[in-house]
Amino acid sequence: MKRRGLPSGRAGRAAHGARRLWPFVMMAWERWQNLSPEQRERYKRQAREYSQRGRDAAARRKRQR
Repeated sequence: MKRRGLPSGRAGRAAHGARRLWPFVMMAWERWQNLSPEQRERYKRQAREYSQRGRDAAARRKRQR
């Protein structure tokens, strides 16, 4: 029996996933807020480098085809 007021299909799965992930998002936000400005910049730099490596790898694969 379907429960009333809850979305079904893809929207329902997305809502369920969001409810389950919310506590982890909040914990990550709190940890980010507790970092020093230097640590934040270090993580941002690492993320930029990782994303650039990914773009470079994708471009290499595309050229190899």
